Amino acid sequence: MSKSKQPNQSKDQLKDLWPGQSVELLKALHIVTRDGALNADSRRKLKQVLHLVQVLRPSLDRLFEETAAVRLADLGAGKSYLGFILYDLIFASKPDAAVIAIEARGPLMEAAENLARLSGFDRMTFVSGNIGEVSLDGKIDMVTALHACDTATDDAINFALRHKARVVALVPCCQAEVSRQLEDQSRHPLHQLWRHPIQRREFASNLTNVIRALYLEANGYKVRVTELVGLEHSLKNELILAERHQLSNAQARGELIALLDKLPARPALVADFPAG
Repeated sequence: MSKSKQPNQSKDQLKDLWPGQSVELLKALHIVTRDGALNADSRRKLKQVLHLVQVLRPSLDRLFEETAAVRLADLGAGKSYLGFILYDLIFASKPDAAVIAIEARGPLMEAAENLARLSGFDRMTFVSGNIGEVSLDGKIDMVTALHACDTATDDAINFALRHKARVVALVPCCQAEVSRQLEDQSRHPLHQLWRHPIQRREFASNLTNVIRALYLEANGYKVRVTELVGLEHSLKNELILAERHQLSNAQARGELIALLDKLPARPALVADFPAG
């Protein structure tokens, strides 16, 4: 392709950005190249994050109707793509609101903190630590965890409960805990469901997310489980979106106990639930 067509190509690639979205920020995050282009991997990443922001927008709008000082915690933040884009698109115009990114890898948090300072994102803070060990002062209104691996998603759920979060948005990734437990259950009458490793991984992944959704419902959340983006953009695309309406739900708790009583595996998330 000739050089004269490169600017148009770059413009076409960025046509899905929100009005006023900072291209310079996307360049600093290495999502967009210096000349304003996107490679295939970056395009998938950007589409996924922007779609998640769009999905979260109604819940955020409801939170902002109740308080101007909305606090969002992004857990297992990595390079903080989601946190930066949420701040750029929504939180920058809300002078009392804040985004807190939590990530165990200290160097990633240091780099993100430097970028936030250079970008003037003064209400975006960074905490280096494991999700299961970090405790923040005060209430957190929304918790997000994008591709928190294995039991880190469960840590995010417990974090949300500890901090009384109204909204929880999870995109789980590589759930291995239940799969490991099923590996030793070759005599169970339903073992054909997980006998082959590839089917065991998929069965365990689905079962884990079913338990997570029911656990959130038992704790008073209204839960919606849906596809985040198409499989062409990510194979890990299940979104669990939960909004709390009450302190607990006895019916959901009973259904979860009944389900666990029939299973040969039990995630640590529900280790304290009684047998049916």
